[in-house]
Amino acid sequence: MSSYFPPRLALVLAGALAVACSPTPAAERAQAQTAPAVETQGLDAQQIATVVEQARALPNLHALIIARDGEVLAEHRLRGPGLDQPVNIKSASKTVLSALVGVAIDRGVLTGPDQKIAPLLAGDLPSGGDPRLQEIEVGHLLSMQAGLGRTSGQYYGAWVTSPNWVRHALARPFDDEPGGRMIYSTGTSHLMSAALSEAAGASTHSMARDWLAEPLGVSIPPWLRDPQGVYFGGNDMMMSPRDLLRFGELYRLGGEIDGVRILPEAWITESWTPRTRSPWSGHDYGYGWFTKQAGGHDVRFAWGYGGQMLFVVPSLDLTVVMISDPSPRPREESHVRELHALLDNGVIPAAVAGAGAQPSP
Repeated sequence: MSSYFPPRLALVLAGALAVACSPTPAAERAQAQTAPAVETQGLDAQQIATVVEQARALPNLHALIIARDGEVLAEHRLRGPGLDQPVNIKSASKTVLSALVGVAIDRGVLTGPDQKIAPLLAGDLPSGGDPRLQEIEVGHLLSMQAGLGRTSGQYYGAWVTSPNWVRHALARPFDDEPGGRMIYSTGTSHLMSAALSEAAGASTHSMARDWLAEPLGVSIPPWLRDPQGVYFGGNDMMMSPRDLLRFGELYRLGGEIDGVRILPEAWITESWTPRTRSPWSGHDYGYGWFTKQAGGHDVRFAWGYGGQMLFVVPSLDLTVVMISDPSPRPREESHVRELHALLDNGVIPAAVAGAGAQPSP
């Protein structure tokens, strides 16, 4: 991935931004909901000003958008692509994939989280493979509990240069039982994309376009596919910062937005239910969503490498997007701690101070 170095834009604390690009549905929405002064809408202006200054000091942070109760109150392109330009959301793709699975279950394309995936991927199962492959369920793929050895980290290169990504992931030795501990592996998510495509008889991109993008009024352009044509499950999906915010709003609102039911509310509850825990970050994990608490409030978040973050804080009606350089040099994630700090120590206190909000029970 390349880095971007356009001129830094002036920071704006109130009102709508003038966007230096052709109007898009996302831009028209932003223009239609021009906000009055920040402090009148439930965010403490002084605290948010501090958040923005701290954000601007992070060289890898490209964009910051803060919305409360559906109103965009702070929207800043700090550097990099425009706010309506699709960018690589990295592993936040796993969260979008989880949404597609929820729609697929609702439409009867999949039977539920307990559906076994082996029959859907029978053509790629290794001959004489481990019998535990027959026990892996849809839910195991979404929660990173398939038990299969990782294809991420030091194993990533061998996986993505293999002639068949699905077969390679299925041939990995088991490191735990299906349903056991969290083994974070993008290959596991790719198996979900392949199984979903097989069940639907359609590409993952076409489902993302028809089931999510069009009803939401956002854009999800085609992204990387494996040698067999299966769209990469769990990485390299493209969404603009404003469109990612719109996706987060869908979850904050319980799956219905602008009077249109897109996602079953029960699926959101299922997705936000902790099922395992990351051995690296310590955060709980559901179906494609990490969970934590900050300031006594439950936080649900999607997380992509380098700092592609979508935070939803239901008790405060907050949806926050932070987009970063997807290929930081050196390759490290320390930047992500600062992004969490912006939310935990800045945005959430600003929302509490601005509205006298109470923590989650």
